[in-house]
Amino acid sequence: QVQLVESGGGLVQAGGSLRLSCAASGRTFSSYTMGWFRQAPGKEREFVAAISRSGGSTYYADSGKGRFTISRDNAKNTVALQMNSLKPEDTAVYYCAARSGGEIYIALMNSWGYDRWGQGTQVTVSS
Repeated sequence: QVQLVESGGGLVQAGGSLRLSCAASGRTFSSYTMGWFRQAPGKEREFVAAISRSGGSTYYADSGKGRFTISRDNAKNTVALQMNSLKPEDTAVYYCAARSGGEIYIALMNSWGYDRWGQGTQVTVSS
């Protein structure tokens, strides 16, 4: 089973950028579809982005299209989320997640579609 550890969160002003990283343990990282989710206080966890096993396909929530970029390095067992033009409404705890199943669209978009989760990293965007 893969274990996930996020890093890179912090406090940034609106319009700024952050790069989140997720390091995975284990030798089967490339067999997992990877995703990023976020959860703001009082709100449900929501999908942010996902990337296929090979990195050839990416998926984004409308909220992040054009601003966020997900990428992975299977040689280094890492997945990253580059976030640009950040807004106060992007403030949340961001979670890295791994999915062992296939790239079924509805499963990629929902937290129930993922098997393993990191502990989360806080992102705060000030206005």
